[in-house]
Amino acid sequence: MNETAAKDVLHRYLREASGAVLWKVDGISEYDARRPLTPTGTNLLGLVKHLSIVEAYYLGTSFERPFAEHLPWWDDDQDPQSDAWATEDETREQIVDLYRRVNAHADATIEALDLDAPGLVPWWGDSRHVTLHQMLVHVIAESNRHTGHVDILREQVDGATGMSADSSNLPDYDATRWAAYRERLEQVAQAADPAGAGPQSPIS
Repeated sequence: MNETAAKDVLHRYLREASGAVLWKVDGISEYDARRPLTPTGTNLLGLVKHLSIVEAYYLGTSFERPFAEHLPWWDDDQDPQSDAWATEDETREQIVDLYRRVNAHADATIEALDLDAPGLVPWWGDSRHVTLHQMLVHVIAESNRHTGHVDILREQVDGATGMSADSSNLPDYDATRWAAYRERLEQVAQAADPAGAGPQSPIS
């Protein structure tokens, strides 16, 4: 595989992850897009906001191609969780549009540079000198990690699963069959560890 083909493959995987993230915040209420769904406050819109920062830096600033807009969540005086939730003053449309603009900026960097183009991540210490290839892999890995988060969060909200609205990537079971499947897994888990089985955690 030549470099152009290799870069195209990496770019496609990154954009597929971005597309999945975006549809997971579409078609739900403002409340469900923002509300904390884990004990540490993980929420759908906050993940989109966080990924905007990740992509803007690693596929922009790292290669002396800074994103044109100032993202205040980078500032040293910001709360470390400021990129993980949407404030009352920030609309879903603003955060989604920002992510799309960051995507476009990253696309331009990927298209303009060779895979071995040098970059710099100052806080990575001895590993601070990087290449576009490395940063593509890094951002794909982080984006897909958070895509897994949004998968689980969105399923808790309304049961939606998969990489897109028209592809759940799951068997076409009805609610009764899914309930039976889940109950079977619960029984197997209890049989494997009777002493550890206790009251089931609520599924929201």
